[in-house]
Amino acid sequence: MNTLQAIRGMNDLLPQDSPRWQFLEDAVRETFEQYGYRLMRTPIVEPTALFVRSIGEVTDIVEKEMYSFEDGMNGDKLTLRPEATAGLVRATIEHNLLYDGPKRVWTWGPMFRHERPQKGRYRQFHQFDVEALGFAGPDVDAEQIVLLKRLWDRLGFKNVRLAINSIGDAPARAAHRDALVKYFEANLEKLDADATRRLYTNPLRTLDSKNPAMRDLVDAAPRLVDFLGDAEQAHFAGVCALLDAAKVEYTVDPRLVRGFDYYNRTVFEWIAKTEEWELTIAGGGRYDGLIEQLGGKPAPACGFGMGVERVMMLLEQTPGTPIVSGLDVYVVYGAAERDHAWRAAESLRDAGLSVAVHGGAESSVASFKSQMKKADVSGARFAIILGSDEIAQQKLTVKDLQGGGQVLLSMDDAVAHIAMALTAARQ
Repeated sequence: MNTLQAIRGMNDLLPQDSPRWQFLEDAVRETFEQYGYRLMRTPIVEPTALFVRSIGEVTDIVEKEMYSFEDGMNGDKLTLRPEATAGLVRATIEHNLLYDGPKRVWTWGPMFRHERPQKGRYRQFHQFDVEALGFAGPDVDAEQIVLLKRLWDRLGFKNVRLAINSIGDAPARAAHRDALVKYFEANLEKLDADATRRLYTNPLRTLDSKNPAMRDLVDAAPRLVDFLGDAEQAHFAGVCALLDAAKVEYTVDPRLVRGFDYYNRTVFEWIAKTEEWELTIAGGGRYDGLIEQLGGKPAPACGFGMGVERVMMLLEQTPGTPIVSGLDVYVVYGAAERDHAWRAAESLRDAGLSVAVHGGAESSVASFKSQMKKADVSGARFAIILGSDEIAQQKLTVKDLQGGGQVLLSMDDAVAHIAMALTAARQ
């Protein structure tokens, strides 16, 4: 019988890898909460029409990448979510969340796209997502960019850069679109297959072409900035002024667009570069028309998505990241001291420590030497040793597994000793 394996591009998270993920999750949650964003969760399955209406029918995601299926119970057309914004907006409308004013929310979880798996691109991937719903001013655009800068600093990222642009409102984009169509029509022989297919449906996406043969053509195309009105220019100037005030470095990239149709005005990307690769790790912008487009009362909004796997790739290459196992103590005991070990472990947990007790043997307890090997590989900072001598003295042997020796202490003193060492290590 063949061994079953995970679907290509859908990866397992193994126990030895989870501490780094937990470290990132904690850093992200705490940073988001510093800016007043509150957690919100939505289902991973939504009506297919939600993504067609929000992302855009003539996009790679809708045309090629969505995992869509028909519900066998009632024939509904459903899709595994390829991104988070549409679901959050749907929930906002459905539950009338803006009835008492704007909301700052965030979520995270798995997203799904049927594409060729490669470095930084998976069929099941994870995103953190932030949305500010009901806010019109440039301050929220800048806030989200600065929030990400604070997170990068906290994670120790150095080689990240920010690109920003304004893609204007619908009238400016319509005028720009007409100019693009005329320009590309005059250069039909230079268009690749994707650009030709999108010529009359979504020519703006051609500006984001990754085809090197299209580079010169794209660089000479009409620029959207030349079609922006006074209000759009003032909004973007406000974003830039706030970023300057926060001392956040950026590059204005007039060719920067986002892959979803719902964006308007501010768009941005944070791009990380190493010796091996360059990838966008977070990107987003304003989408003032989406709430109304999906059936809600007109309300402005701004948000971004952050690719967890891509951030993890960068985190793994960042020196000095304080990744810990999450386990404070491993309890080792003799065959006659099992009950004492269990009681001691519960007392340590009562004190707020994370504790694993050696276990698994049905008829006998492994030797102290064997147990200590398990303690060494557990990732715990300390081992608590309970043998006959410790029980006779009503003490615990506390061994520092990072080379700090061992001491014989009472339970209260052991807790204080461990807590002090862990606090010092985390500072």
